[in-house]
Amino acid sequence: MPPQREAAGPVAPPRVSARRRRPGVIALSLALITAGGAGVAVLLLQVGHRTQVVTVVRDVQVGQVLTEQDLGKASIALDPAVKAVQADDLDSVVGKRAAVELKPGSLLTPSQVTKDSLVKAGEQLVPIGLKPEQVPATALVPGQKVELVHVPAQGATDTGKTSDTPPQTIAGRVVKASSAAPGTGVVVVDVATSANDGPTAASWVSSSTLRLVLDAQDGS
Repeated sequence: MPPQREAAGPVAPPRVSARRRRPGVIALSLALITAGGAGVAVLLLQVGHRTQVVTVVRDVQVGQVLTEQDLGKASIALDPAVKAVQADDLDSVVGKRAAVELKPGSLLTPSQVTKDSLVKAGEQLVPIGLKPEQVPATALVPGQKVELVHVPAQGATDTGKTSDTPPQTIAGRVVKASSAAPGTGVVVVDVATSANDGPTAASWVSSSTLRLVLDAQDGS
C-alpha cells in the first residue's frame, strides 16, 4: 500500500503591504482641493455679479440739461476700472448739463456731466461756420482753446505792400462743434468769447474775415 500523504494545511493568502500615507501629503491634498474650490467660487461670483448703472437712451447735445427721459438703467457685469454712474445716483445727474455729446446705448460716466453752464458769466457765444477746407484735421471738442483771427477781405491787401502789423486775434473756447452739413460740408462751431469780444467776432464772421486756429495743448 502506497504511503499516505499528509493533508495540506490551509494556504495563507498573500500578504499585501499597506502603504502608510503621510499626514503631510494628505493635508496638502486637502488644501489644494479647498483652494481650487474657492477659486472657482470666486470666479463664479465675479461673472455673476451685476451692477445697476445709468445709461443714455436718446441723443443729448453738449450743454443740454439732462432729464429723466434722456436716461435709463441697465444691469451689467461692470469692470471696476469703468467709472459709471450708479443707478441709485440717477437723480443726482438729472438737471445737470451734458459736458460732451451723449449717444443712445452708452453708459453715463461722471465726467460726462457738469453742473456749470458751458458759457460762463461774462462770456458770449459766437457761432462760426467753417467750410470743409477750414475745418482742422484735429477733432474740435468742448473745452478746446482756440484763437479767432481776423484776416483782410479778399482784394483788401492787393496794394503791393506788406504790413508788419500782426493780425487781430480773439481768444475763445469751443463749446460745441456740429457734424458736417450734408452737401456743403460746413461745420458750425460754437465758440465762447468774452462779452467785450463777442460783437467783434460776430462782425468778422458776417464779413467772412474770420479764421479759427487751434491753440497747442499743454504748451506743445
